[in-house]
Amino acid sequence: MVRGAPHSRRRLDPQGARPAGLMRRLGGVVYDAFLVMALLIVLGFIGVAVNGGEANQSPLFRSLLLVAMFAFFGGCWSRSGMTLGMQAWRLRIETPQGHVPTLQQCLIRFVVAGLSLGACGLGYVWQLWDPEQRSWQDIASGTRVVVLPKPRRE
Repeated sequence: MVRGAPHSRRRLDPQGARPAGLMRRLGGVVYDAFLVMALLIVLGFIGVAVNGGEANQSPLFRSLLLVAMFAFFGGCWSRSGMTLGMQAWRLRIETPQGHVPTLQQCLIRFVVAGLSLGACGLGYVWQLWDPEQRSWQDIASGTRVVVLPKPRRE
C-alpha cells in the first residue's frame, strides 16, 4: 500500500451500506469490550508472572496494555474495517470513498474513542445530532461506520 495514494488501498463493497445507529454501535462496543478484557486478562497474567507474582503497575506495562489494545483495534480496522464485535452486528468502518481506513486514521479513531468514552460517552451520543450520524471519532478520523445489508440466501 502506497501512502497518499487512496486508489491503492483496498476498496470495500459499498452496496446497500447505510449509517449505523447508536444502539447498534453500542452493541458492537459491548462485544469488543469482552474481547479486549480477555486480552488484558491474559496480558495481566503474563505481567504478574514476569514480576515475580506481584501486580505489575509499572508505566511500561500499562503502556504495553494500551499498545495491545490499539494493535487489536487498529489491526482489525485497517485490515477489514471491522472487529469481531462489529462483524456480529454487521458494522464496518470505512472512508467516505469506501476504503478501509489507514493506520493513521485508526490511531486517531482509537484515541478519540477513548476521549469520547472518558467524556461519559458524549462523543458517541453526538451522532444523535449529527446529520450524517457521525460520532466524534468518525469526524476526527475522516471515517464512518455503516451497517452492512443482510447476506442474501440463495
